[in-house]
Amino acid sequence: MDKYDHKKAHKKLFAPGAKDFSLVEVPAFNYLAVDGHGDPNVSAQYVDALAALYSVSHAAKFASKTSLGRDYVVAPLEGLWWAQDMTDFVSRDKDRWAWTMMICQPHWITTEIIEESVAKAAAKKDLPALARLRHMELVEGSCLQILHLGSYDDAGPTLDRMHNSYMPANNLSFNGKHHEIYLSDPRRTAPEKLKTILRQPVRKLRQESAPVGDPP
Repeated sequence: MDKYDHKKAHKKLFAPGAKDFSLVEVPAFNYLAVDGHGDPNVSAQYVDALAALYSVSHAAKFASKTSLGRDYVVAPLEGLWWAQDMTDFVSRDKDRWAWTMMICQPHWITTEIIEESVAKAAAKKDLPALARLRHMELVEGSCLQILHLGSYDDAGPTLDRMHNSYMPANNLSFNGKHHEIYLSDPRRTAPEKLKTILRQPVRKLRQESAPVGDPP
């Protein structure tokens, strides 16, 4: 049985360079998601969210393999991050952050499979975030992205360059929440070797039409 791999099926979206920003078109994807708020380094809410996401994602993978004969690699953890004042995000003032942690699901994973997987996960252990877990579609469209190498806390300068230099210079504005895709397991990877895709949905700003002819 061949395993479906989300990263390989959408190679262009998972292979940005680490030097220059690239513009990609991101189609609609289905996710399991849990919302929360606060510093992920010290938040029990964040730990609970990840436990629920991984437990249900692995249960859904098992159901797909046994019931549908379709096996796949569980997709990497992703996160949407924002703050009421986005300068708090660039400055890494994490207590002010809000977040949605997510794991992408193959298109054939139905709501019914998710509901069954939630029930199975709940039967195995206490998962407080299960009550906050939802199955959602995310449509981002045009996005800027770049590969960040190193500690999550060191992403500030790259985000500052994206938000305050590259986007204004290319007539782009924000069109969605900051998106991170975690390609490395922080439990097994040194901070300086972590690989994270930094993605920002964008839209072109309207340009004023140039005047035609001489003024009256």
